Amino acid sequence: MKQNIYDNPEFFDGYKALRERGAGLNSALEQPAMRSLLPDVRGMRVLDLGCGAGNLCRELRALGASSVTGLDISSRMLELAQAAPCEGIRYVQSPMEDFTADRGSFDLVTSSLAFHYVQDFGGLVSSIAEWLVEGGYLVFSMEHPVATAAQGIHPGWVRDAEGRKLCWMLDCYRDEGRRESRWFVDGVIRYHRTTETVLNTLIDNGFRIRRILEPHALEQAEAEHPNLLEERRRPPFLLVKAQLMP
Repeated sequence: MKQNIYDNPEFFDGYKALRERGAGLNSALEQPAMRSLLPDVRGMRVLDLGCGAGNLCRELRALGASSVTGLDISSRMLELAQAAPCEGIRYVQSPMEDFTADRGSFDLVTSSLAFHYVQDFGGLVSSIAEWLVEGGYLVFSMEHPVATAAQGIHPGWVRDAEGRKLCWMLDCYRDEGRRESRWFVDGVIRYHRTTETVLNTLIDNGFRIRRILEPHALEQAEAEHPNLLEERRRPPFLLVKAQLMP
């Protein structure tokens, strides 16, 4: 059974408050990097996997996408998305692994910080290759393998006696698979896979890697929030732009 942690009331309230405060790394690191990887979306049919509250769906429409399908497993997140209706966007409640579409239904598939919740990444990438037209793009972000390797095993940061962060511990990197840890609530499940696995899975399914990003915050954001400088010490996110080749 696919995990639907975002419909857990305690988790949802914590996550929603984090996003409303703009206190997470999404707005400072991931979202600017994601925008920079998008192709010219004018006239494109787009599928957004793990669309959450629909922010990226609305942005894609504003950039000229002809239609956007937002897919999410969480009814609570989709309620937020549908509270800001936008012509040309339809929302579907489904695990992304169970979604079906005709061959060549989309010109672009996007996903923001959702693929690390997917157990069968290879199966999902194979499906995406079916859904895309030849020459279509896949643009996604995920928690970086350097970060997911540690989850549920050790805290990641090694600290001194005063609690200062000395370094990030990279351990159990090649031990791919399920990681269970606490984020707002206990029992949040993610799946760790190496960077090698992520990229080779794309290549094996007919994709050409066009760009990879391991972003840190923009300099202005770092100046306003000096705590973001520590994100230069280890990469929290991996972003990939890939194109399906003929």
